Amino acid sequence: MRHVPLGRDDTISEIMLGTMTYGTQTDRPDAYRQMDMAADAGVTWLDTAEVYPVNPMRAETVGVTETIVGEWLAEGNAGRMRIATKHGGEGGPSRDGAPITADTIRPTIEESLRRLGVDAIDLYQFHWPNRGSFQFRQYWSYRPEGRRDAIVQDIADCAGALAEEVSRGTIRAFGLSNESTWGMDRWIGACADPVRPVSLQNEYSLLCRIGDTDLTEMMVYEDVTMLAFSPLAAGILTGKYQGGAVPDGSRRAINEELGGRWTRGGERVEAAVDAYHAVARDAGLDPVHMALAWLQTRPFACSAILGATTAEQLEHGLKAQDLVLPDDVVKAIDATHRAHPMPY
Repeated sequence: MRHVPLGRDDTISEIMLGTMTYGTQTDRPDAYRQMDMAADAGVTWLDTAEVYPVNPMRAETVGVTETIVGEWLAEGNAGRMRIATKHGGEGGPSRDGAPITADTIRPTIEESLRRLGVDAIDLYQFHWPNRGSFQFRQYWSYRPEGRRDAIVQDIADCAGALAEEVSRGTIRAFGLSNESTWGMDRWIGACADPVRPVSLQNEYSLLCRIGDTDLTEMMVYEDVTMLAFSPLAAGILTGKYQGGAVPDGSRRAINEELGGRWTRGGERVEAAVDAYHAVARDAGLDPVHMALAWLQTRPFACSAILGATTAEQLEHGLKAQDLVLPDDVVKAIDATHRAHPMPY
């Protein structure tokens, strides 16, 4: 499997394993099969979070996914994949929805270390900014909130706490999630090596390309790697929801609008998916593999966080590894994007 840079001094497989359904939609035996399968296929990283599992995300299940991952590691799998996890923040189910602060970082890391059964977290991420985010369809009415001086001071305080954790040996690298270009610039300026952000975990796919401008410039020139979540648009790009279908056990069976992705009856989304599937069909490609391989055509380093409800879905997605899209396919994808911009 191809590897891409992770920040300036590390690498990551072009696909990393997503685990957010472990403990709800994905039971423990299937989660173990997925982790084994991913490691065998050459995936070198998995991504989890203290607030996982989702669908639904509840206070009583905080830490369940990390525990499942930790138990798999303990069964002779330590070292097969490196671990990225996240500190939940304001409005989430952990710590009664309290924001991330310099004081919450150490105890939250300690809890994740305990559940994962490891001595250090390879990549520690903040799940979302305290000040809010334009991610998850908030861009339609986004307005920055909070005083600049308070935001900058909060970042500086947290950067100091993260540096202490690196010195203690509890985390090895740091990244952000659901961040903006301005936010990343503040973090990069506040954090010296080795806690200078190496990654940005935002939604990014053929159907969600809001990161293509300002964020791209930042990632290219500041050596920040995109960890793309929902690279298949919550399964929409597979085509399984076309015609309004809702397969049993799917995410739409639990969340009809797929977190705001499937709105107004899905007409715009279905039209975009039909168009991308036509590009894949004309090129003799599987549309799932095309969507994942497209991420490797971007000007910034990118790893797809591939999560799957079942091991069979993961097995299919992993076949995208090492696929190189011809230039004419990339041009056809760009033309399709212009015809179907921001379908959700």
